[in-house]
Amino acid sequence: MPSHLSADRPAAEPPGRGSVDALISQTRRLKGDVDAVRRDAHGEGSDPQERWQRALYDLALHQLTDIDAHLGQLRDGPSPAPKATETRAGAPASRRGSLLSRVGSAEWNLLTDEASWSGELFQILGRDPAAPPLSLDELPAVVMDEDRTKLTTMVTDCLVDAKPIDGEFRIVRPDGEVRSVHMMGEPVLAADGSTASMWAVLRDVSELRRSQRVVSETRDSLQHQHRAQTERRLAVELQEAVLPPWRGTLRLPHDGPETLDLAARHLPSTSSDLIGGDWYDALELPDGQTLLSVGDLTGHGVAVTSGMATLLGAVRGMAMAGTEPGQLMSWLNQLLDATVQPALGSAVCCRYRPETRTLTWAQAGHPAPLLFRRGTGRRLGAPGGVLLGATSNASYEQAEETLEPGDLLLLHTDGLVPGRTVTQTVNRLLDLAPRFGGARTAQDCARLVVEEFGAAEREDDACVLVARVL
Repeated sequence: MPSHLSADRPAAEPPGRGSVDALISQTRRLKGDVDAVRRDAHGEGSDPQERWQRALYDLALHQLTDIDAHLGQLRDGPSPAPKATETRAGAPASRRGSLLSRVGSAEWNLLTDEASWSGELFQILGRDPAAPPLSLDELPAVVMDEDRTKLTTMVTDCLVDAKPIDGEFRIVRPDGEVRSVHMMGEPVLAADGSTASMWAVLRDVSELRRSQRVVSETRDSLQHQHRAQTERRLAVELQEAVLPPWRGTLRLPHDGPETLDLAARHLPSTSSDLIGGDWYDALELPDGQTLLSVGDLTGHGVAVTSGMATLLGAVRGMAMAGTEPGQLMSWLNQLLDATVQPALGSAVCCRYRPETRTLTWAQAGHPAPLLFRRGTGRRLGAPGGVLLGATSNASYEQAEETLEPGDLLLLHTDGLVPGRTVTQTVNRLLDLAPRFGGARTAQDCARLVVEEFGAAEREDDACVLVARVL
């Protein structure tokens, strides 16, 4: 490539060969050290942090390899334009695919319309070395449509306003392959100060950009995992703080003759990322009655768990104030309907009066309680009730059931049996009636449910609450 004077400085003397060789040796030693650390690092797993580390190692090696190649070109000087007898790839087979093909140079003479390219530039653009170099007017033809305006603007600013070129664009090689090219250049001034030609160095940065994308993607994946882990921890902590602390047997009331033997289980999702809004509750009320409830808020994550905590708090507060189940459901519906983020929920709420053994209950789009008596089971006839949040000003009916000593009441959320409809789940639970009949406590019955359904792969949480009438 002919020498030239740049717009703002004279041509520099070529660097000493010995000093460049020293830089090449240092670069290669550093590359070997990085590669050794990379091989010793634990980077073969699928953990996002390990993928991110591997990507950074690869990016560093790519950059050091490029530096090595660039210093080699600096030492050896630009390659001559390839001869027509060379391969179509623009280089002998021994150099095909060499990193030296990543940087090429060119000069376009505005006075003679001649173009001079280095051999590397033919390789970068995938041009036939027997063909003449492209003129500045022809160069946009190999650039992707979306990037042509960018190239035209850079060249115009360089030729008209003497601005240096420093930009990136994508080219399409004759074989259809798209490559990213970084171009740096300056105008070459004639003795009278006019622009005589333009020179440029073009670098194939496709692999570098690919490595940078991998680093970015693995970093984003790692950050997403950290956020997911943090959200999951917060959701679990909130869930544990809100759900009743008892995990074994509970007998109510605490003072006076015990009337209910209670047990509950929470079956978490088998996916660590899916913390849902299922709840269960048993609460002794001021008038001597007992509140029994289970419910579910659609969705997953901290926001859903927080919404579940709000609903459960509202249920407890209204029940403590003496609100009957039907009215309680109506107010819950208004509460959910008024939230900023639309959501749907389901619930069943029961009040048990021990002196008459009367169960009063209402439901909102939720499976009805199951009653087991003397070795058989049935589903209680569900009063009307739409999902919470589905419509404004919904009303909810109540139903009553008189229980007997030894009866077993089972409340559950609809994710108890994964992949089953509500009817199929109910039938599976009713099949446990003979085994429930032989159980001595509510805890034994809850354990039977967990043994039957707890090991299943589930995408959602589930809850079961068992109450045995004493």
